[in-house]
Amino acid sequence: MEFKDYYQQLGVGKNATADEIKKAFRKKARQYHPDVSKEPDAASRMAELNEANAVLSDPEKRAAYDTLANQPQASRAGQAYQPPPHWDSGYEFSGGADDLEGEHSDFFEQLFGRSARASRQGRGTAGMGGARPQAQRGNDHHASIELDLVDAYTGALRTITLQAGRLNEAGHLVREERHLEVKIPQGVREGQHIRLAGQGSPGLAGGPPGDLLLEVGFKPDARWHAEGRDVHQTLLLAPWEATLGTSITVTTPGGELEVQVPAGWRRGRKLRLKERGIPGHPPGDLYLTLDLALPPADTDAARAAYTALAQACPGFNPRQPHGA
Repeated sequence: MEFKDYYQQLGVGKNATADEIKKAFRKKARQYHPDVSKEPDAASRMAELNEANAVLSDPEKRAAYDTLANQPQASRAGQAYQPPPHWDSGYEFSGGADDLEGEHSDFFEQLFGRSARASRQGRGTAGMGGARPQAQRGNDHHASIELDLVDAYTGALRTITLQAGRLNEAGHLVREERHLEVKIPQGVREGQHIRLAGQGSPGLAGGPPGDLLLEVGFKPDARWHAEGRDVHQTLLLAPWEATLGTSITVTTPGGELEVQVPAGWRRGRKLRLKERGIPGHPPGDLYLTLDLALPPADTDAARAAYTALAQACPGFNPRQPHGA
């Protein structure tokens, strides 16, 4: 997708105040609003302006966007770009009435679509009529957090840091952090939400506060990955273990397991360890994908062993289907 430079679209600097952003948007809107503009691309330009304003006028979205745009891998405006996985982990969003509705770019959808939808769904209902305000529940807040896959097996107590943006008295963006102790339930899955009651926005007129919903993601780990409750990892075998079979101890997210590897290795073969995935009702399975690790021929004895193996298998050709 295409990287969007929202500051460039509005024609403001990265240190612009909220008032400067508002004035810049209004000026551009008068120029490109389809009802008054004679520009041939007025509709598309107005959509870009609405999107840029939706991000930069929201301190929470702006703080997250600034962090992403300042990363070394961020592309120039108009260039192909893909945000890193879980880029928004640790950022807190509460949403607001000015969330962008309707059509928007893939860039916005990838960055903020999830949090915007969640914020709209989590808003309280305003009181109706009357001079005296009615009690109103506070808005829910939303954030994503990254956990180790091991936490899903055992459960854990973790202290997390959440960041959010707000405006100071001069209208400049400032960042705030808060630290929360979170109980990670055993069996939590990627994409699942952990609800922290009362940690959202304060209520109005004596209403209760909203909640904080934490969407779970797992940190990238070269050893294993989860698909739902199932867990996958690669198990490297020596040639003799793969060919003759063996019993080995394997370190998994759930601890060490004794695994029987049957004789007769073939590429892509998987061992399924039933109910050894993420705990639950029912629990997931653990899949071990078997692969070969060849010992180096860095000694005379090792080279002699490889030579003897080649002589013992004179008809073997790995480039033929039977040798695959």
